[in-house]
Parts: sequence; C-alpha cells; structure tokens
Amino acid sequence: MDAADTIRSYYDALRAGAPLGPFFADERSGEDAVVKFGISERLVGTESIRERLREQTATTVDWAVESNALRTTERERHAWFSDTVDMGWTDTQRGIRYEFDTRWSGTLERRDAAGGPADTETNWQFVGMHVSTAGEV
Repeated sequence: MDAADTIRSYYDALRAGAPLGPFFADERSGEDAVVKFGISERLVGTESIRERLREQTATTVDWAVESNALRTTERERHAWFSDTVDMGWTDTQRGIRYEFDTRWSGTLERRDAAGGPADTETNWQFVGMHVSTAGEV
C-alpha cells in the first residue's frame, strides 16, 4: 500500500465509523512529535489524538468524505500530501449536521509492523495532519 492508498483508507474508515487511531504513528523516545490539527482543535501526542478520535467516532455518524484533489509525494521513508475534501457529519449529542469545504495536508512516515523504521513489512502512518476550512478572508 502506498501513501495515497493509506490516505484513502483513512477516508474510508472515517465514513465507516471504524477506528482511526491506528493510522497515527506512535511517538518515539517519549516525545510528543505527532500532531493533528482539526477544524477547531490542536492535538499533540499519539494518545491525545487517539483518545479524541475514539470520542469523535462515538459521537458522530453519517460521515461524508469526498476527496477532490489528492496529491501525494513519496520518498523512501516519508510522504506528504494535500487534498481538498467536501466533508460532513452528524453530531449525535447535539443533533446537528455539519458540512464543510476543507483543505487537508500532512506528513506520513513509513513504519514497520512493530512501529520501528521501515524494513520489510511496512505501512504508512500519519505523523502530522492539518484540516482547515477553505473560507475566504
């Protein structure tokens, strides 16, 4: 699976209400190196990201995620991407439907199955993700 496939799989998991935490890399050496910016939040550290994503999955339904311009670049161990995404979901606690035109960008790192440097059996994991709305200033 290449980096673009990983990003598309993340979108699929979001639509399906599947766990999203495994898409994010574990920190190394106890550093809070992994970061995720959402439309209205900044999360630093894998555990913080995974906890918020579990909460998000539990309190939202009916996700629509439509990729319009996915672009990826890969190197041996790192990849970066950008995309414009039509996105919507229903907040089950508030009973409100949200819809946004969003911009996504981020960085992925190739990790082996145990989370270490890539060797044979590898996968791409997010080490940085930024999602923002595309409203005009």
